[in-house]
Amino acid sequence: MNFIKEEYKKRSLQWTISLSFTLISILATALMAIAFYTHSTNTIRSNTVEMNKQIVDQVSLNLNSYLRKMMGISDTMCYSVIKNTDLTYEKINKEMNLLYEANKDNLTSIVCASEDGAIIAASPVSTRKPGVDLKKEKWFLDAFDEIENIHFSTPHVQNIFDNSNYRYFWVVSLSRVVELTNMGNVRNGILLVDMNYSAIEQMFEKINNGGVGFVYLCDGDGEIIYHPMQKAIYAGLVKENNIAHAAHADGVFSEKFDGQERDVLVRTVGYTGWKIISVTPVSELAPDLGQIRNYLIMVFIMSFIIIIFGNYIISYVVTDPIRKLEDSIAYLEEGVTNQDIMNEEDIFIGGSHEIRHLGRTIKSMVHQMRKLTDDMVKEQKAKRKSELDALQSQINPHFLYNTLDSVVWMIEGERYKEAISMVTALAQLFRISLSKGNNIITIHDEIIHAKNYLSIQQVRYKNKFTADIDIDPAIENCATIKLIVQPLLENAIYYGVEHMDGEGEIHLKGYEKDGDIYISVSDNGMGIPKEVLDTLLTDKARSRGKGSGIGLWNVNQRIQIYFKGDYGLMVESELDEGTTVTIHLPKVQIDEYKKEENAG
Repeated sequence: MNFIKEEYKKRSLQWTISLSFTLISILATALMAIAFYTHSTNTIRSNTVEMNKQIVDQVSLNLNSYLRKMMGISDTMCYSVIKNTDLTYEKINKEMNLLYEANKDNLTSIVCASEDGAIIAASPVSTRKPGVDLKKEKWFLDAFDEIENIHFSTPHVQNIFDNSNYRYFWVVSLSRVVELTNMGNVRNGILLVDMNYSAIEQMFEKINNGGVGFVYLCDGDGEIIYHPMQKAIYAGLVKENNIAHAAHADGVFSEKFDGQERDVLVRTVGYTGWKIISVTPVSELAPDLGQIRNYLIMVFIMSFIIIIFGNYIISYVVTDPIRKLEDSIAYLEEGVTNQDIMNEEDIFIGGSHEIRHLGRTIKSMVHQMRKLTDDMVKEQKAKRKSELDALQSQINPHFLYNTLDSVVWMIEGERYKEAISMVTALAQLFRISLSKGNNIITIHDEIIHAKNYLSIQQVRYKNKFTADIDIDPAIENCATIKLIVQPLLENAIYYGVEHMDGEGEIHLKGYEKDGDIYISVSDNGMGIPKEVLDTLLTDKARSRGKGSGIGLWNVNQRIQIYFKGDYGLMVESELDEGTTVTIHLPKVQIDEYKKEENAG
């Protein structure tokens, strides 16, 4: 999570706005697509259920009409024929035959039997099968169990009469108890109307030929009367939830059966207790749902493309003024103080009101920064000059006194040539020391100053030491602070070779290395103890109040004040071996320095 936050912080404002808006838009589009798909799915399912309701209503109407017709035949036979006939004197075969002929398309047979199972009349006339006991038939037993009702059986093969064509008919039996009159005496009998099952079958096959799902018929106990996959169910190849459906009240509900989600509609058929069941597997709605899904995917992809490009353009328009403002003030992040670069006129002002206001505010801030920077530069220059002047004023006049004493002594000893040479060298030394008030001179002038100083000292300390100078001509025109070599030579003479009686050696060397300038002064004197060497360039050396001229600490401070960076003195010394003091300066041509000084 922290990694994601850090990566998020590194991104540009345009990227952040574009990505954020894109994600929000895609999320909103996805949620809308899901909501639309869910709504469409529910609508399709609702419409399918509604359509199936109409189908079930129609088949229920047709089935009720068919059953009422069969019940009408039974009522006609019961009340108009049997009830008004004394079977001792009259027969009912004629009337029964007329009813059968009038409805034979829907009937298989009409039978009237006594309560002991004897057939009184039947149409069409056929031979009774041997061994058939009507009293053991379910339709017979059901009728006597509830004598006041009409009973409907489930489909079964008609098994009372032989058929000359050896055909077997599937029938649904309608049975009821009737009153039989013999010689004025009334006793109970059975009226059986066998309806042709094919009529019901055709009725349901017609509605199952098209549409979604299927419709089947069962009795109140769940026993199947008709099912489009009836044979497969009886063979155990297909399962049906008919028992649960029969127990369910009329209405619509959803179920998950045999791994399928299904919408189920239940409608009870009057008089019979039969149930018309409409089943719609949701998987069969897949083609319609697939079309909607594909359509939504296409819309989502197109929306995704439009959102990406739209958000990119909008984020670009919104952030472009901010980016331009950022580019115009990028140098401020690096702390630029150069007046030529830090120009408030270059600050971008544009875009919305807020960004223009921000630009004007930054412009005002840059103006104030520029003014403060100018003031600070002037203040720093003044401070640096005062520090350099203070350090410069620390030059000990002791050297001047000794030199003048030497000149007086030479004149008294009539050594006029040597006196003139020393005074001339002293004049040149002080001419360079003054340098018209400039603190920065060329290395060439600084080396001339050092030569004049050595000339004076070699006269004073005749035959005490030798000195050689090796300066790379390529660095002579480079800039340096004045009077930084002479104190090193003074230190080498007074603390290195003064007491060596002609064996002292001083080497002055100047060279360029790695783009910087190095000037070293080496002697073969007694060296410096480590405890003194470690504090030589620190404030402790200053507090000791002794040392040559302005001292090594003074030179080091002046260099570090003027040249920012790792510049200054480096001191290396070994006891009884000698000491080397190296000046480290940046390489700056005197012309470049003057140009920068004038520009500042």
